[in-house]
Amino acid sequence: MSARTLSLSAGPVAVSVSRRELQVATLVVNVELLAVLAYFALTNASLSSPLFTLYGLLWVNLALVVFARYRPAAAGRRTRRRALAVVAGYLALLAVLGGVVGVAPPRTTPGVELALLPPGWGPALVVNVGVAAAVLMPAKVLGYLALAYLLYGALVDAAGAGIAGVLGLFSCVSCSLPLLAGAVAAIAGGGGFVASAAAGLGYGPSTLVFAVTVALLWWRPGIDLFG
Repeated sequence: MSARTLSLSAGPVAVSVSRRELQVATLVVNVELLAVLAYFALTNASLSSPLFTLYGLLWVNLALVVFARYRPAAAGRRTRRRALAVVAGYLALLAVLGGVVGVAPPRTTPGVELALLPPGWGPALVVNVGVAAAVLMPAKVLGYLALAYLLYGALVDAAGAGIAGVLGLFSCVSCSLPLLAGAVAAIAGGGGFVASAAAGLGYGPSTLVFAVTVALLWWRPGIDLFG
């Protein structure tokens, strides 16, 4: 093991972290802590539920880890197009079920505003066009994009393994669970409009499912049996 690299292993999963990555991670965590302190110092909000704030930061940090470390396999143009088409539908489903986009609440005025939610969940951009509305919370936006990115990699890998690999992806419980778990996470999170987000209803279970989904989509235990 290099002095500049820390290697951790748990069964078949091995993770190597460079000193630079540790430094960046430490910087990110410190910035987040400062943001939390500043939010509660400069607003009238009270820290009534510390876990709600922690959940949002967990979503953000897991997503950042995915974007920083996960790299899908190379694939041909046809495979990429098909994978992207599936991912687009999956992402749209998560956005609707997770309350990122939906029907605008009654008697609301169309417009754009910034909701000052705790770091992770906020600041959230609220866009109301009259009929439909979107609440773009950093945790949900980054989290769902991370799931879509991991699903893209899973589809590319399955296509590279041929028909057996594709069948394995959707028949093996440990591989197909993330496709269901993503929707379950969205439903458990419940309506994503500002009032529900501020209450933090259901975000504990949805955070757990999100973390498990990330792990299964990343490592996909069992898919190699079908390659």
